[in-house]
Amino acid sequence: MKKNNQIKIIASVVMAMAGAAFAGQAGAATAEAKAAYKTAKDQAAVNYKASHAECEKITGNPKDVCVAEAKAVRTYDEAVAQAQYDNTLKAYTKAREKIADANYDVDKTRCDALTGNDKDVCVKLAKSTKVAAMADAKADKKVIEARSDAREEKRKAEYKVATEKCDALAGAAKDECTKAAKNQFGY
Repeated sequence: MKKNNQIKIIASVVMAMAGAAFAGQAGAATAEAKAAYKTAKDQAAVNYKASHAECEKITGNPKDVCVAEAKAVRTYDEAVAQAQYDNTLKAYTKAREKIADANYDVDKTRCDALTGNDKDVCVKLAKSTKVAAMADAKADKKVIEARSDAREEKRKAEYKVATEKCDALAGAAKDECTKAAKNQFGY
């Protein structure tokens, strides 16, 4: 249970990374980024094997929960590594969705130990938690996109103001003013 709670807490951090990454434009992956991605994937596999081996010492539903938690941790590690490697808003959103799916699998596995109405309530709660996490990921993506669009619109408007100010000048002064405005606003 401790691992799953950590996954849920850490998953919210992915959104902060997405916002920071999306503020700049994604570029071609560097050799360092590729190496970091490969290392993170390899480490996730090693950690999973070690966790899974520990689960083999347990029996019954606790073993199933242990295995599901190990898979969830691996999913988290791989999803975050992929998102950081791709460095796009879409990748970060996809990572959050994968993490939500993994957490749901863990929660559902825990529910298997229950019976009757308790199990039904547990499954509904697990599904509700997953739906909420997915909705949050999609909503956060839309918020980041809207903020990015707003920044772009503001930048264009500020550029128009700067070029309008240049229209009051003539000759070389106007050319220099226009050139400065283009450089300042990236045109």
